[in-house]
Parts: sequence; structure tokens; C-alpha cells
Amino acid sequence: MTGRSRQDGHRELPIGRRMAQLRVRRGMSQQVLADRIGRSKSWVDKVERGVRTLDRLPMIETVAAALGVASGVLVGRKVQRAPVTDATTAVERVREALACYDIPGAIGRDWPSSVAELDHQIGYACTAYRHAHHVQVLRMLPGLLAATRHAAAPEAATDGVRPAADLLVRVYRLTAQVLVKLGEAHLAWLAADRAMATAAGDPRRTALAATPLVQALRALNRGRLATAAATTAVHALDPAPSSPPDDLALAGMLLTEAALAAATYADAATVDDLIDRAAHLAAAHAEHHHDGFGLIVVDLARALTTARLGDSHRAIDLHQRATSSDARQRLPAEHRAAHLIDIARVHLDAGNHHAAGRALLIADHIAPAEVRLRPVAHATLTAVLRAGPTPADVTRLATIIGLTRT
Repeated sequence: MTGRSRQDGHRELPIGRRMAQLRVRRGMSQQVLADRIGRSKSWVDKVERGVRTLDRLPMIETVAAALGVASGVLVGRKVQRAPVTDATTAVERVREALACYDIPGAIGRDWPSSVAELDHQIGYACTAYRHAHHVQVLRMLPGLLAATRHAAAPEAATDGVRPAADLLVRVYRLTAQVLVKLGEAHLAWLAADRAMATAAGDPRRTALAATPLVQALRALNRGRLATAAATTAVHALDPAPSSPPDDLALAGMLLTEAALAAATYADAATVDDLIDRAAHLAAAHAEHHHDGFGLIVVDLARALTTARLGDSHRAIDLHQRATSSDARQRLPAEHRAAHLIDIARVHLDAGNHHAAGRALLIADHIAPAEVRLRPVAHATLTAVLRAGPTPADVTRLATIIGLTRT
């Protein structure tokens, strides 16, 4: 067996077996360990044999400290703080890029200047976002912002190629969406506002820009402003069943965002109207799924708005019905994982912290960055830990991220 295979086998050991190995390596008897952690020798023996579970975070931390290792070593993985640090650094670089107006000097050699090449790079970044590769997107954004602003300055447009202003709206939109995810709502609002300014009143560009603007306003607890921004953009787009699929998708997504915003200030009548309008557009859009919009999106939004209006149990029922089909698999990984994080909070409100933990684990399996980088996911997981004993895999996830009950 190779060294790497032995390491993999070590990581797959049950936590009790790993505790025993670490104890023996330190020449420590079961009694000595028991004395150090304030437990009986029998308790230590049962944990090591797998008769008892070691799944509560405070005890894991106590045992790890007694053994002289990090908690992540005891649960079988290293505590992965690096991605969080990488994200923080990348956000600061995006902040600097948004504050940089010396456009020509800001462009690196590796970034294309032609509209066609930029279109390809932006498409790649958007795909990375849909797969929840948030740090990768953040690293791309400073160069994309500089290069796209440079290309948009003279506004070079050719047949069959998106105008550079359209590309700049898309880059600002993507910037704002990622920043909202990472809890940078004010900076996201700035990027979204620049997207709106760049849109210059064009209905489709404005609709593209309005989506992250609404998300940023919601994150800033400005629900009424968010609803107004979304509905105004939809009115300008003037969608009809015969409209192009992309326009239907944009309008539908804006209506669901508006409904979520209206739910924050408990306007149930407006929520119902907006959700029904979105469902009507989704029915006309049923044959198109490449853009991430459809009836499943509306159904998931209906579940979340129901929860935010105060009926957690009905929201869970709506969520279970919506996710019982294969339609959700057509949604981007980012959307599926983000919804599960929201549903985890709904489970907590309903008093079921075990279901909340399961939802977070599934979200982590679908798109790890959604759970491991987003402040809202961290807060939800911390609330799960505080609610009572948690399964070992939930505790392990918290340890990997570096969370505690406090």
C-alpha cells in the first residue's frame, strides 16, 4: 500500500478508532485520557470501540485538546481555512478593481481586449458561478472588470457579437451576485448600481442588472425598494407568452426575486400576485431550461416566501413536493445548494435541527463553496450546533469550516 493510500485509509477511519490511534501514539492509557477529559475509562473504551458516538462538537474539541491535535485531525480532515482566506483576499481585489478608474493601466497582459474574446471569458466565469466556484470567479473578476470597461469605452460592436456595454452589464451583474453570496451587500449594491447605469435604459440590459440589485437590496433589508426595482424592470421588459425565451426567463426570475422581497415586509397579497405571475411565465417557458428558469424555480420560491410569511411547516411541505421530481436537477448547482441553505433555516424555525443539518450536508455535497464560504450558511450551521446533539457528519462539517457553538 502506498503512503497516500494509507493516509486515505486513515481519514476514512471512524472517529473512535482515530481517537485510539492518536492516544496510543502519545503513549497515553485510556485512564489517563479519561482523567484529562473528565470522563470514565469505560466511556473512552466504548467510544474507541464504536459502541458510543463522539459527535458533539464541544467534546470533540475537548478530546482533541487532550490529545494535542486540532479538531479537524480528530474527525479525519484538516480544518480548511485556506479557502475562506482566499475568498477574503479575492474580495479585496474586487473592491480595488471597482475603485480603479485608470482603465488602460488596470488591464493585465493575459486579458483579451476584443469583444468576442471577452464574451467567451465572461461566459466561462458565469459557468463557474453556476457551479458555485466562487473563489475562482472572484479571481477572474478584477481582470474582467478592467478589460470590459476598456472595451466598452469606445463601444465597438460588430455583427453577431454582443456590444461591449452588454458585456459590461454582465460582468457587473456577476460581480454583484458573488458579493451578495459572500455577505458583501454594500459592495454588491455598488456593482449592481453600475450595471444599471451601464444599461442606460435598455429594457433587457436593465432586467439583467436589476436581478443582483434586488438581491443586494434584500440583503440590506430594503425589501420595498427591492420589490419596486424588480417590478419596474419587468414592466419595462413587457414580457408576453410569445416573447423570446430569454426575456421570459429574465422577467420570471425578477418576479420571484420581487416576491421574496415582498415577503420580507409581510405583504402576502403582493407575494401571491408576483408568484402567480412568475408561474404564468414559467408555464410559457416550460420548454427552455438552459437559463435556469422554469416552474421548479417558482415552486421553490413559493416555499421560501411561505416560510418568510410565517408558515414554516407548510413551506417544508411545498419544498418536499417541489423537489420530489427530477426538475430540480436541471437547476445550476449554485441554485440548488443555496435553496437548501434557506430550507435549513426553515427546518430550524420548525424545530427540527436534524433536518436542518441534513439539508446543509446535501448542500455541501452539491456545491461545497455555498456552505463553506457563505456567512448565512455558517450562521445556520452554528444554529444547528446550538440546537442540540448533532450527527457526526454534521459535526465534522462544522469542524472542517472551523465553526463552534459560540
